[in-house]
Amino acid sequence: MKLIAVGDNVVDCYLDQQKYYPGGNCVNVAVNARKNGAEEAAYIGIFATDEKAQHIKYALEKEGIDFGLSRTAEGISGQPRVALTDEGDRVFMSGAKNSVQRRFKLQLIEEDLDFIEAFDVCHVSCYSSMESELEKLAKVIDISYDFSNHLELDYIEKVAPFIQYAFFSAADLSEEELNWFVQKLKGFGFKAAALTRGSEPALFISDEKVFEQRLQEIAVVDTMGAGDSLIGGFLVNYINGESMEKAIEKATASAEVTCGFYGGIGYPKEF
Repeated sequence: MKLIAVGDNVVDCYLDQQKYYPGGNCVNVAVNARKNGAEEAAYIGIFATDEKAQHIKYALEKEGIDFGLSRTAEGISGQPRVALTDEGDRVFMSGAKNSVQRRFKLQLIEEDLDFIEAFDVCHVSCYSSMESELEKLAKVIDISYDFSNHLELDYIEKVAPFIQYAFFSAADLSEEELNWFVQKLKGFGFKAAALTRGSEPALFISDEKVFEQRLQEIAVVDTMGAGDSLIGGFLVNYINGESMEKAIEKATASAEVTCGFYGGIGYPKEF
């Protein structure tokens, strides 16, 4: 199984540690796909020209991720700040407003599409500003899409025709809202859809059947990137032919590993 991710890259700046970590949904998913046994994993995005971008590239090289078709733009990397609450949870705070990711948009050309077509699935996220490129992608490859907490039906309806695997963050939904949303998702006909719910078991939907994740108690160091690790683990195992139950089990194990270290993929560097 081969996975390519197209879109965002950032560094997560931990204020309590005075360190930053490579990340971004697409970077994290690509790395975790490789860790979960993907034969090949690649990434296409827009890198800045600062030291932080160089560190992201260093981490990708160490993890065996091909990013050769990525672009470079003069400017700074996305660098969301991450604070630690009294309860030990990490919360995102606003970062730089003039990052290259905010200033520029990735447009796929024929060379990109020819390269992408050799993979089994392409992962994109709502943070990638790739909505206008999905129609191009859908003509050459199956698409996985992370909606994060964008649960608005009009947005989903806009994106859904082009994707096969959908991932949502539904931690803020009440039980009634969750049940309503699950029923709505069944109507979109995704090959698989998943709803993470914070500390509660994630729900997976396939063929209108709902599967519930089984959680076990683990020692949590940091939850950063755990959802991305779940996505990477699920896609690799499910597309490789594992049953839904087994793919969820292996995806959960992948997320548990990520909870055992700081940052989405590790590689800390001091400010």
